[in-house]
Amino acid sequence: MFDWLGQNWWAVWLILFLVFAVIEMLTLDLFFIMLGAGALAGLVADFAGAELWLQIIAFCVMSLLMIGLVRPQALRHLKKGPAEQRSNVDRLIGESAVVMEPVTERGGLVKIGGDIWSARSAGVQLEAGAQVIVAAIEGATAVVAQHNAAEPSSVKPI
Repeated sequence: MFDWLGQNWWAVWLILFLVFAVIEMLTLDLFFIMLGAGALAGLVADFAGAELWLQIIAFCVMSLLMIGLVRPQALRHLKKGPAEQRSNVDRLIGESAVVMEPVTERGGLVKIGGDIWSARSAGVQLEAGAQVIVAAIEGATAVVAQHNAAEPSSVKPI
């Protein structure tokens, strides 16, 4: 078996590529797929008739180039996106809410969309029925602020 692998390095490079691809699918870090590209470079070098040492050089050079040049660009591209694509609780920040039970800096309840959230405010008491804005989400608590200053009846200083 080892004699056959020693004469058919293309199989080793192909197996190495497949192993790196499976590891990449498990980690999703864009690191092992770059090593997989290096394994493909070694495979191409073998098919071109290169000696083993040259195949290893092709693997190393391609892997380093992919990790150093392509991976940072790919990660930057994956992590950027428009604000409309916010997900989960990030999407709630800036939304309007209605105070269901009076909200103080210690707690209260607000309705955001169709959901009831525990809430707190910063320094003012917001009465039931007041329109507020979600300023932040901290754990399972919405931090709310006054919607507009023209609602003095629904806001009381603490």
